[in-house]
Amino acid sequence: MAGRTQDPQREKKAASSGSARADGAKTTTGRTKAPARSTGTRARSAASATPATAAKKAPAKRASATTRSGPDAATRVDYYRQMALIREFEQRAGEMYQRAKIGGYCHLNLGEEPSVVGLMTALRPTDYLFTNYRDHGYAIARGMGAGRVMAELFGRSDGVSKGLGGSMHMFDVDKRMLGGYGIVGGQIPPATGAALALTYRGKPGPDAEAVMCQMGDGTTNIGAFHEALNLAAIWKLPIVYVIINNGLGMATTVENASGEPELYKRGASYRIEGRRVDGSDPEVVRQAAVEMLTAAREKRQPGILEVMSYRLRGHSVVDPARYRSKEETAHLKDLDPLPAYRAQLIADGVLDEKAAEKIDGDAVKEVADAIAFADASPEPSADQLFQFTYATDVPNAPRLMPGDPVLAPGWDTDRAQKQEA
Repeated sequence: MAGRTQDPQREKKAASSGSARADGAKTTTGRTKAPARSTGTRARSAASATPATAAKKAPAKRASATTRSGPDAATRVDYYRQMALIREFEQRAGEMYQRAKIGGYCHLNLGEEPSVVGLMTALRPTDYLFTNYRDHGYAIARGMGAGRVMAELFGRSDGVSKGLGGSMHMFDVDKRMLGGYGIVGGQIPPATGAALALTYRGKPGPDAEAVMCQMGDGTTNIGAFHEALNLAAIWKLPIVYVIINNGLGMATTVENASGEPELYKRGASYRIEGRRVDGSDPEVVRQAAVEMLTAAREKRQPGILEVMSYRLRGHSVVDPARYRSKEETAHLKDLDPLPAYRAQLIADGVLDEKAAEKIDGDAVKEVADAIAFADASPEPSADQLFQFTYATDVPNAPRLMPGDPVLAPGWDTDRAQKQEA
């Protein structure tokens, strides 16, 4: 291959797996089988299955929505193009971190590219997106440009947050991506508030705006998640909460951290529809997201979409993932969705090897150009330190620089003289 984007291809794709509503009334079957999950140490009965077994036990019944024809060839090629770009970007971002061009935290979307692309192609330009700190792929797929995203990682002023946010804080008002949040679950309250604001700004309908709030599996255990679900249910908010279930909350398996590891069921006590889908197929993810967003727009019906998507590396670029066995690491590499999707397109006659190589090569070039753009971008100047603290000017806002005294020189002498007087 021309580029570094691909791992060795698998000979064939796994069989179909499903996603279901929390009430069990509806099942949507995808074309590909969800990868086996990391197994927890706690045994469970058949009545309380792990996420791996839950996908296998999902009802075989298809919903009427799934009888549709699949995406056309051009759409599938575009999915692959976006996935290849995100993969190359994340691989090079990891390299740039090792070269100390990126500081702070850095979490990669490696292995989750189909989920990212499926979700972003489901959103309209008028919809709002809130994500967690694993946000590079979402920013690229939302149309921010690989160069501006890389410049943000480099801490340069041409970055999407003017170099002041870094890896975890991608932000673009025009693209309606309102973060990138570094605190676990920090995106949930403002996303829910944005959905509430939409109920004041307009009425439900096919052209209404909606909110997507993306998070990881570990986030479902915090209080703000449940508080937000309760408010979304009673206020009938146009929001879809997306859980990217990659099997691990940092280093702890979902089975060992959640009393109910089938996370799409978390909304059942709030009467919020939940659905689980296979994250290795972008069209399966997109279709489920479109259906939930449509319900949010037209019925003001919030939803939970759990996407089974498996990160191929550690939690962040500095995590060696020693909690995974060598066998599991090799198994996950075998289940890499990107070469599998590429092979499927070739097998279906949608792509040939030459066209696939060109897409891979284009991704390599685009990311190389993004790195050059980031390198050439200036660093923020010191006088910009307080420029974007608030959205609008605030009277008497502090403007102290690092090392400046908090109080003016001589303040203690003046005070002593006043006391003597």
